[in-house]
Amino acid sequence: MRKLILMLFLVPSLLFAQSDGVKFEHGLNWNQIKEKAAKENKFIFVDCFTTWCGPCKYMTSTIFPQAKVGDFFNAKFINAKIQMDKTEGDNQEVKSWYAEADRFAKDYKVVAYPTFLIFDSKGKLVHRIVGGGDADGFIAKAQKALDPNTQYETLLAKFNADPQNTTIAKAMAQVAKEAYDKETQAKAESIVLSSLSTDQIFTKDNLELLISSASIKDSKAFNLIKDNPTKFDAISEKVKANDFLAKLLISEAVNTKILAKEDVDFAAIEKELAQKYPTVNTEKTSLEMQPRYFSYTKNYPGLRDSFNKYIAKYGSTVTAMELNQMAWSIFENCDDPACLKAASEWSKLSLEKEKDTPMYLDTFANLLYRLGDKDQAIKTQEKAISLLTANDKKEDYLATLQKMKKGEKTWE
Repeated sequence: MRKLILMLFLVPSLLFAQSDGVKFEHGLNWNQIKEKAAKENKFIFVDCFTTWCGPCKYMTSTIFPQAKVGDFFNAKFINAKIQMDKTEGDNQEVKSWYAEADRFAKDYKVVAYPTFLIFDSKGKLVHRIVGGGDADGFIAKAQKALDPNTQYETLLAKFNADPQNTTIAKAMAQVAKEAYDKETQAKAESIVLSSLSTDQIFTKDNLELLISSASIKDSKAFNLIKDNPTKFDAISEKVKANDFLAKLLISEAVNTKILAKEDVDFAAIEKELAQKYPTVNTEKTSLEMQPRYFSYTKNYPGLRDSFNKYIAKYGSTVTAMELNQMAWSIFENCDDPACLKAASEWSKLSLEKEKDTPMYLDTFANLLYRLGDKDQAIKTQEKAISLLTANDKKEDYLATLQKMKKGEKTWE
């Protein structure tokens, strides 16, 4: 989430029928893009991205080149890319858009990336999407920009003019969520929930709205779940009320500390939350999050100790995937024998939970190899390869096996 601009464009629209993917304009300034949209009676789609944003790169490399994505956007929109950060390698065209990028960030409140802004053929902002997605899902999101009943900016104007209209509020809540407008989302969801009785709220039809609204701490929905955990558990199949609230509270507390560049004291956080929310038990969630925090801070002895505590207390609920992920994190980043030994035990446990899984066998083989048991590592890797299917990437497994046989490192 940062600032500044570039127009990266590709081929003229005359070539739309000749190649796949979204065609982004090249060599036009903002006024010229608006003129082209007016002339062709098309909306304008603007990808506001940064050079450091992973999801931005994913959209560019994987989603926009797809034929069905290109078919949709090229038919409906004049497409443009605007680089919102500034780098030493920016060329003259990029630099020529710096001022415009600043204006976009300020006028259209671009604060997260990727942000996709959609304007009508006259250059008026009508919709925004924050975050990427798969091809079909992203097309569905962009489709909303074509209908005044689902356009973010159009709905926002209607909502502000008639904020107590629950029909508009319900539509506004969903669109605001996609636009990363948490303030409007919370306000709209609160209006919808306020129009319903408690029994009406706690239905499967309203579960998604309830969960979405409750993701904002101390919101009306948050307190409804906190005060009615049994009603929530009756309609929720995937998560219990206590676990949902505990994860929300612990995550926010930890992220706040990280953003402030402060050390995270989980015991202190648990104590503070227990005082403010005495009915919410955060112990399990706190212990579950500690290994992830220590992995993020590269404190691998801390990861080892906290994950061992979590396994000791909640081992039956730990998934094979979680065990494998933590074991791999140690393998890739830590050369401490005690940490590697612990990781190998997690890896073995993952294979007890899901026997003969190639990915888990690969992790176990790599840990054995790093611990010095070359022969057993090779046997385990060969077993992993023998269990691969046609859809698996056998080349990576084979490359690891060859390194083991040559005595080369299988880690960076």
